[in-house]
Amino acid sequence: MSKGTLYDKVWDAHKVTTLPSGMDQLLIGLHLVHEVTSPQAFASLRERNQPVKFPNRTFATMDHIVPSLSIERPFPDPQAELMASTLEKNTADFGIPLFDFKSGKQGIVHMIGPELGVTQPGMTVACGDSHTSTHGAFGALAFGIGTTEVRNVMETQTLALSRLKVRRILVNGELKNGVSPKDVILKIIAELGVKGGLGYAYEYAGDVFDNMSMEGRMTVCNMSIEGGARIGYVNPDETTFEFIRGKEYAPKDFDSAKAYWLNIRSDDDAHYDDEFIIDGSSIEPMVTWGINPGQAIGVSQSLPTIAESSDSATAAEAFEFMGLSESQSVESIHIDVAFIGSCTNGRISDLREAAAIFKDKKVHPNVTAIVVPGSQRVLAQAESEGLDQIFIEAGVQWRHAGCSMCLAMNTDKLMGDQVCASSSNRNFIGRQGSPTGKTLLMSPAMVASAAIHGHIVDVRKEVSND
Repeated sequence: MSKGTLYDKVWDAHKVTTLPSGMDQLLIGLHLVHEVTSPQAFASLRERNQPVKFPNRTFATMDHIVPSLSIERPFPDPQAELMASTLEKNTADFGIPLFDFKSGKQGIVHMIGPELGVTQPGMTVACGDSHTSTHGAFGALAFGIGTTEVRNVMETQTLALSRLKVRRILVNGELKNGVSPKDVILKIIAELGVKGGLGYAYEYAGDVFDNMSMEGRMTVCNMSIEGGARIGYVNPDETTFEFIRGKEYAPKDFDSAKAYWLNIRSDDDAHYDDEFIIDGSSIEPMVTWGINPGQAIGVSQSLPTIAESSDSATAAEAFEFMGLSESQSVESIHIDVAFIGSCTNGRISDLREAAAIFKDKKVHPNVTAIVVPGSQRVLAQAESEGLDQIFIEAGVQWRHAGCSMCLAMNTDKLMGDQVCASSSNRNFIGRQGSPTGKTLLMSPAMVASAAIHGHIVDVRKEVSND
């Protein structure tokens, strides 16, 4: 078993007891709530006349059901309006802070935690959303939970969990121009597989992560779950500390907090259960071609054959569903929709990256392109920098903050057989709202390039021309 890792230190610091089942009962330091997985939990508390045990450790926002075209209330969708109003009532009744539209702090739950300084190193973080692993970028143990577990955290501030093994993923060297953190995580998942992380926490390390921004680290940790790992984290460092410093919920005694955060870093002689090494300079812009995030290849490559695929049955299903051919060039794949946003790539750096590609160019006439900032703060920052105007002049639709087309629990959905170049995190069948719609995952810059040309293009060509 692992020893001396950040995972071990944070786990042991939060362990209340070991249960007869062999599972550990962990104290949860931060609980994040949204409108989708919380109503049943609150209803259960009401039925038994139970309070939220530590409402000051719980924060709520609206994200999944928010319409991106307009946030005027009531929402046009009665179900969305009901979910929003229910969250408003529940948070008011149970004394939980709600970052709503009036606050100027609303956004995707995995965006606002870091923005506000609520997410901090050494925490255990739980949320009824699988992409809670995002918060691991700060050196936290962060994981998604189900509705029953949401209730348990509200009622007891604890969870029963089984200890994971720890795999260190080293990405050394230097990323080449045009290669982004999104490409790094898609490469890792392509190499290790969508089930490769089952039973593991992933510790990301090496030169590439040492030099990666916090926003980039969040992108990578966000998609840890897509590789089967429930937890993905990066050891906190000066990049982490400077990101948190000065935020609303940052520790008042920052120097003391920093000293503790440095102490929970993995020891130099830490023992890991497994190690995987990638040469960062070998990574190129990545594109998914199939029906899970592991079916991804470099943009310069041709699609695999079914025979050479590690899972030939899934590959055959993917080719049939996607309407693609074995050995087809990636750059020959045409798109109908381009989506930039989500908890994976809806941050200000992502929007800057896309705007740099769209500047002085036009969206292809056969493509519908939308950009959805991940939070109200990102929206405001983008507009202050004039990014919205770059998008609008290029023919891109500029929207309000929310999850949008990532999960399509709102008005943003694919129609029919549309093919979408998406900066989101999942390309499952039906994920973006249409049972026959097709999703190609890639970086924001790659999405922007595809939107301009009407088909997949190696963004390095765009970068070299600028």
